[in-house]
Amino acid sequence: MVIKYDPKEQLIHQLRNFYAGGGVIQKERKAIESVYGAVLLNLDRCFGQVKNKYYHYEGESIFNPLHTGQWTMFLYQMAHQLRKKSADNIELCDKIYGLSKCLSSADIYYEVHMPDIWFFDHPQGSVMGRAAYADYFTFSQGCTVGNNKGRFPSFGEHVSMFSNSKILGNCNVGDHVILSANTYILDTDIPSCSIVFGTSPNIVIKPISMEKFGELTGSMFDSNEC
Repeated sequence: MVIKYDPKEQLIHQLRNFYAGGGVIQKERKAIESVYGAVLLNLDRCFGQVKNKYYHYEGESIFNPLHTGQWTMFLYQMAHQLRKKSADNIELCDKIYGLSKCLSSADIYYEVHMPDIWFFDHPQGSVMGRAAYADYFTFSQGCTVGNNKGRFPSFGEHVSMFSNSKILGNCNVGDHVILSANTYILDTDIPSCSIVFGTSPNIVIKPISMEKFGELTGSMFDSNEC
């Protein structure tokens, strides 16, 4: 992976200047360094599947910290890996999570398990709850994945949430599904190869061909097989 600038030092600089009471202590720096390699590997695995032109350079995936979407993914991965490594890192995780929300206005909590391969475009105002996500998941601005009575959705592969779509509760979503703009789904299963419109309980589910799925989603990933 081609890496521009120095993501680790940029993170430390941002933390130092964002929070009152001094800079990043040596313990926090060591914690960041301990997961840095794993974070970069995860980003490389993900970015290598994204077809967006800003994610590739001369046949290699590229990580540019000045690309705000990539930076948001980096901050999520950093906090997520730190939390997996040790509960002692929670305060640092909270700092990185808070920094990310303020920079992107996207709410992706570090204890949420996002898939290995995912993508978002303009994530402002989106909230990703503790659902069961699968690879090739995408969302745009104003999207919500949340619970109803403690139950969260479960997603198949290649699910795309268009702007301001919401899905809550006990929903089993198949593969190659599009939640169209402004759709609101509550406690409803969605079959594979479908596009969904409307608001629960009066949603409309229509079958969709693979060709149409690729056309509407822009075939965001290198893998798009049914």
